[in-house]
Amino acid sequence: MNLLIRNGRLIDPAHRRDEVTDLLIENGKVSRIGKSLKSDRPKSETQILDGTDKWVVPGFVDLHVHLREPGFEYKETIKSGTEAAAAGGFTSVCCMPNTNPVNDNQAVTRMIREKARQEGRVRVYPIGAITKGSRGEELSEIGDLVEAGCVAITDDGKPVMNSEVMRRAMEYALAFDLPVIDHCEDEHLMEGGVMNEGVVSMELGLRGIPAAAEEVMVARNLILAELTGSRLHLAHISTAGSVRLVREAKGRGVRVTAETCPHYFSLTEEAVRGYDTHAKMNPPLRSSQDRDAIKQGLKDGTIEVIATDHAPHAEDEKNREFDRAPFGIVGLETALPLTLMLVEEGVLPVEEAVAKLTVHPARVMRLNAGHLGVGAEADLCLIDPEATWTVDPRRLRSKSKNTPFAGWKMKGRVAMTLVAGRVVYSTEEVRTT
Repeated sequence: MNLLIRNGRLIDPAHRRDEVTDLLIENGKVSRIGKSLKSDRPKSETQILDGTDKWVVPGFVDLHVHLREPGFEYKETIKSGTEAAAAGGFTSVCCMPNTNPVNDNQAVTRMIREKARQEGRVRVYPIGAITKGSRGEELSEIGDLVEAGCVAITDDGKPVMNSEVMRRAMEYALAFDLPVIDHCEDEHLMEGGVMNEGVVSMELGLRGIPAAAEEVMVARNLILAELTGSRLHLAHISTAGSVRLVREAKGRGVRVTAETCPHYFSLTEEAVRGYDTHAKMNPPLRSSQDRDAIKQGLKDGTIEVIATDHAPHAEDEKNREFDRAPFGIVGLETALPLTLMLVEEGVLPVEEAVAKLTVHPARVMRLNAGHLGVGAEADLCLIDPEATWTVDPRRLRSKSKNTPFAGWKMKGRVAMTLVAGRVVYSTEEVRTT
């Protein structure tokens, strides 16, 4: 079945397009874009969708998702995680390797890809581990991981503390022009910490993680990237110091890109008051000054990408004392409205907000995604920018419900998501004829 979307506001930053127009999808690809389009096929073969008052945007690309399979299927599966992705408007997700077993070899990579082919609702791109078992000691067979389909390498969840190992990883990755992603954290500076180090941690009697724990490793990785010429991507940066270091490095020509997450520009350490474990994440929620610096980094382009760091955990794991609960929150289904808050605040124009969820992350990973040019795969979503809704964890598609945004009033919602022209998520509000 082909699809004609009429009168939608097409926002495609990759092609600098922002206009009310029609978009025709044939055989899973964007066939034509223009006013008053008609399909050359019989009417019975083309479904017409009314896009009036909707935005038509490229499918979102998430560079940082934990699908938990294999090994932790009680938290999330490829099936449930990609269903959550589709509901959030994401058509491509890059999954982290901290599974069980760790994705440090071809067998695990191929299993993830095959499971995604069978059960996934969106495109899944595995990321391989930098070191065997993510132990930070011996490099994985990086060439084998690339051959099996990995699009980057990282030991996410753990830093590569050994600088010599990190240097060698960058040198090997350079041969494949592969991004190296590091979880920037000095394990010695953060040891035992559970939230941001500051006045709030002292008041709550919780051990803090200083901003320096992140910034020391950001600085080291930037130095190594400059030394090797490798492509460095910095995951979930959260501090003013990290933003400053990245900005300075870009000015020197270092090949670095950076991401942050909606919780770092929407929340601060104040959310931890009441010992809410849903506000426990790593890096931790920081100060209001850090949050403002993250917003400025997004505004001036220092931070190109908004990713979710979707990290599902079972209810009984989060329902513990704050010290014992795991780090992490789910984020795929709340990313869009939280990002649109940046538009409401005047931090980003609509086109740049969309770009940070689409074309920018696609370019970091060299994915053929994030754009809607003629001939492109019809991976897209329809957004109702005026729709209001309340976050109810029980209605999330993710298998886990660990969100700090429960009860928040949101504005902006995905009405429909398509992958290769096939509807993978839809609300009842979308009208077709």
